[in-house]
Formats: sequence, C-alpha cells, structure tokens
Amino acid sequence: MTPNGRTFLFVALGCGLVFIPATGLMAQQVASPSSPAQQQAQPASGQGQEPDPLKRERSDKDKLAAQKAVRQELKGTYKTWLEQDVAYIISDEERRAFKNLSNDEERDAFEEQFWLRRNTNPDSPENEFREEHYRRIVYANDHYAAGKPGWKTDRGHIYISWGPPDSIEQNPSGGLYEKSPQEGGGTTSAFPFEVWNYRHIDGIGENINLEFVDTCQCGDYHFTTDSTEKDALLHAGNPASNKSPNDDPHASKDGPAGLKSPSERGREQVKEFDNIELAAKIFAPPPEKFPDLESFISEHKLLSGPVFPFDVRTDFVKVTDGMVLVPITLQIRNRDITFVTKNGVSTGVVNILGKVTTITHKTVQTFEDPVQVEQPAELLEKTLDRQEVYWKALPLPPGLYRLDIAIKDVNNPDHIGVYGHSLEVPTYHDEKLATSSLILGDQMNIVSSREIGNGNFVIGNTYIRPRVSANLATPVSFKRSQQLNFWMQVYNLGIDEVTKSNQAIVTYQVFDTTTNTMILEKHLDSKELGEHSDQLTVEKTLPIAGLQPGKYKVTIKINDAISKQEIAQSAPFVVE
Repeated sequence: MTPNGRTFLFVALGCGLVFIPATGLMAQQVASPSSPAQQQAQPASGQGQEPDPLKRERSDKDKLAAQKAVRQELKGTYKTWLEQDVAYIISDEERRAFKNLSNDEERDAFEEQFWLRRNTNPDSPENEFREEHYRRIVYANDHYAAGKPGWKTDRGHIYISWGPPDSIEQNPSGGLYEKSPQEGGGTTSAFPFEVWNYRHIDGIGENINLEFVDTCQCGDYHFTTDSTEKDALLHAGNPASNKSPNDDPHASKDGPAGLKSPSERGREQVKEFDNIELAAKIFAPPPEKFPDLESFISEHKLLSGPVFPFDVRTDFVKVTDGMVLVPITLQIRNRDITFVTKNGVSTGVVNILGKVTTITHKTVQTFEDPVQVEQPAELLEKTLDRQEVYWKALPLPPGLYRLDIAIKDVNNPDHIGVYGHSLEVPTYHDEKLATSSLILGDQMNIVSSREIGNGNFVIGNTYIRPRVSANLATPVSFKRSQQLNFWMQVYNLGIDEVTKSNQAIVTYQVFDTTTNTMILEKHLDSKELGEHSDQLTVEKTLPIAGLQPGKYKVTIKINDAISKQEIAQSAPFVVE
C-alpha cells in the first residue's frame, strides 16, 4: 500500500536486477553546432528586423538544459514512488541517480534493486524490508492522519523511518501537567503531547526520547526539540500563572523561565545543540550499514592493519540487448576470519561493501551485506581450510566500469581487505553469435519453479556455484572427490525461416593441457537443448574421480549451420 492508498503487487526477482544507464550517452544527445555559414546566412528581407522568438534556433546550452529537464521529469507512479513511497528512506545519492534515469525500464529495475539492497534476508522469496516499510505506511495513515495523510505527519515520518518506539508516554487531552525537574518543576496546563522512547537506534544512539506536541489541538502532533512548547500557559502569554512552588517571588525575572546563571545557560545551549543534531539525524534517511568501509572505497584509504585476503570472480550473462547480468563471487578462507566462541559455538562475521562506478566516478551500483559463519567450537579447527563463498548479481549496461570491494573482519576491526579492478561489460550485438562466461562450479542443479531467478547462485532455472581462483592467471581447482560442473549460454543462433528451428552443433571437450591430450569429447545437436530458440544453455556435470592430479581445460564450441558462424569458450582447471 502506498501513502496515497493504492495497493501494489510485489514480485521478488531475487537476483537483484537494476538497470542503471552507462555514462557517455549525454554527449551523443547534444546536437552539433551549426556551421559558420549557416549562422551567417540571413534573408535579405529580414535585415534590421527582430527575429521571431518562436523560430529562433536554440543554443546548445538551451538544448542540453531541455534534455536534462525531460530526463529528470517524473510522472505517475515513478513520481509517487520517489516523493511518497520512499521519500524518507532514500539517500540523496540514490535520489539523484533515479532522477537521471532515462526510461521506465531502468526506473522499474532501479526500484527492484533499491529494495533488494535493503532486504534483511536475501535468501527469502519475499522482501521483508519492503513489506515492513509498506506496513508502516499503512499504519501511519491509519493512526496519524490529521487533515493530511498520516505518512506526511512528523509521527508518521518517524514511524516509517525507524519503526514503532519501545514505549510511548501519551497525553492526548493535555490539561494539568507536573513538569519534571529538568523542565523547571511546577504545575502547568499542557497541550496534548506524546513522548516516544527508543532504547536504541542504529547510527543515532541509546535511550532516544522524541517529543511531539499538538499545539493546534487538531490532532497534528509535530516534532519538537523544545520541551517548553507543550506548556499551554507559557505560550498563551500568561507566565504569572506558570510559577513553580520553589520560585523566589523576590527574584528578578528574565521572561517566564526566570534569570539563569551563566553555567545554567551554557548547559541549556549545549542541550539545544544536541537537540538540533538529534533532529537532523532522526529526519535523515537511515544510515548505511557499513559506513566505515565506505572510506576504503571512495577515498582509497590506506590499510593500517593486517590485510584481509579474499578472491573475486566476475561473470557476464546477457539479459537483454542493452543489459548484462554481472554475477560477482567472493571467496574468503575460514582461516582468515576471526572467530569468537560463546556457549560452545564459534562465530565469525564479515561485512562486505561493494561499489560499481563509471569512468567519470558516477556510482551506478552498490551492495552491502554481512556474512556470518558458525561452527561448533570442537569442529572449528577442522573447518579452517574451507572457504566461504558470497555471490551478488548486478545488472549493468555494456561499458567500462570500476569495481571496488571492501571487507571487514567484525571480530578484528583492523583486519580489512580491499579490491579494485576495471570491469568491462561486453556488448552482445544482434545477429552475431555470442556466449556468456563459461562457469566452472563445484555445485549445480536445476531449481524448482518457485526458485527460478531467486536466491544466491541462481541464474535462470539453474543453481551454479562458481569455483574462484586467486587471479585470472591461476586455474580453479577441484578435488577428485568432487564433480566438475560447467555452465554457459549461447546467444543469437540462426533460425530457419521455414522450420522456425535452429541448426547448430554443440561440442564440449576436456583436455589434459600437460600432454595436450583430449580426454573427452561429446557432440550435441542444438535441437536437444531447445529447438526453436535462438538462445541455448549448455550445462553438464562430469565426475572427475578418474582424472589424475594435473592441469586440464574445458572447451565448448558452437558451429551454427544457419548463420555460418562459429564460437568457442575455454576454462582451465586443476585436479588436486
């Protein structure tokens, strides 16, 4: 339910697709300036006359401004989503990025990724964060409306951003009120007010009290940092009736609060600044999960402690003609994680923050997640040689980017690891035979219809967990007790106009690269994989128990009889 009362149907896509436009398009949209000859050409009859402003050629600057205005103009549901649905939780950077999107497809995908980045349980088929957010909007509209929708009120704002308080002191009728010693003591008449208490708010602090006052007595409680604002007698201009029993009738007064010592005034000023700071934080979007890691990415901050090593693999899978899915796989060794043992369970936690930027340093994708590893304490030593694998799939338009990743060992805060590398997302041209990355995995299986496109390591209807090597020059490794799984997609196969089917031969081979000997070769007719499709998925599981330790290579070749094109992909691996 959106703030204006409309109901939305949410579909969890799971793989986190978001379409962000690559930079460089602006230059293509700017019209070329007219030639000097064109600029100088003037009709003879027009000399000495003012040009018609409706027919006057716009300058390049005006054209660029107009194009920018068109791109940033939002209408309908997108305007509602930005200005109402997520108005309180979207960051300034995300807001600017959303306004710079050029079409509805990109906006739809941005919204999906917006929710996925905030999902507290990525493995769940439902986005729990999104459902809770819209539940809060519905609650705010039902309980805090006051001549305007509840989500527009201060109480609605706070409730939507931070959830229900741990306790509420309610004074809906106002009337006689015993002021606390901090408020000067005494009895007065108060406007209706509420005090919300939060035991803890991430990024703000502990034991947070937020006060709301209904000075119009119309049900519109507004947030205040001034505890005297609820004092009805004070604001009615009758300070004489607002005395404390301890007031000295002979003391000189400086307004209704009386004359205060310099130290008292100083403490009040400090408190006033604290209240202003609290107000700024409480009405700002919720903070990022891992702001400490942001500096290592955005500022390329130098590491001060021991390096936290990890391995990274990137793959490319075509989504549409203008969008590519980029699965990013991180591998972290358990031995490099600091474990803390409590109640017989050893736990390690790693925070992961990633960012994709263009060559002009514009951020187009971010992701941040904690990875928790738990082992029975008595088994911890035996599992230290294992690896933990993290996976994130980001959709990106073709182009050149930079991928930055920072990780932090939560139980050893100085243990930080960083990764920075260029990322060239390929262009899949129409009519040109092409393939995705060839992925070698240690686990692969077909998922249920409910899990298609949803969850870690799922591409389409296949779960494929990639093996990760230390660098591009190092082959991935398998143990003889494991199975070799490989996965690859083929794009733009030719289709016969009469039969409406493809006609290609798919060949996969396994070579012993030390002896350059072919160990296995298998041919498949493309019709076996999908007769009427111009896109095929080649996936196979092979036992490698019979292979001797050594270096090998998998090669997949496609020979398309209709388009008369051939293409091949290879991936090396090592059997231990």
